[in-house]
Amino acid sequence: MIEEKILNDYKEAMKSRDSLKSTTLSSLRAKFSYEAIEKKKERLEDSDCVAVIKRVIKQHRDSIEQFTKGNRLDLAEKEKQEMGVLKVYLPPEMPADEIGKLIEEAVVSTGAQGMRDMGKVIKEVKAKAGDSADGKVISDLVKERLSKI
Repeated sequence: MIEEKILNDYKEAMKSRDSLKSTTLSSLRAKFSYEAIEKKKERLEDSDCVAVIKRVIKQHRDSIEQFTKGNRLDLAEKEKQEMGVLKVYLPPEMPADEIGKLIEEAVVSTGAQGMRDMGKVIKEVKAKAGDSADGKVISDLVKERLSKI
């Protein structure tokens, strides 16, 4: 399970005095606990863990963007490093060309006529791709594809 692996990695980071990794994983473990309480479960499923990790990574991306705009490159770099620690625990991402194939299939099956059908196409692609594709990548590729119609 992902949660157990993160706990073991957290312990190793504490032993090796890796402060970046230990604080990042400690924060993530707290988010897991909160999520488990929210869902009234003792332990989270792997899919729930992946969802929490993706949410945290999205927050880091937003922070990086804001810090970069605010010319705080030191803080942006710290966020990037923390994001790198978290990405290790996600399943491997689907390549863009495979996502493109799923988008083509979705465009045909939904009969998308333009940008107004973007939601239908994204919904179908996310259903087929599952956790192996990033929502922002899907959104960008669908937008690019539908703008050609």
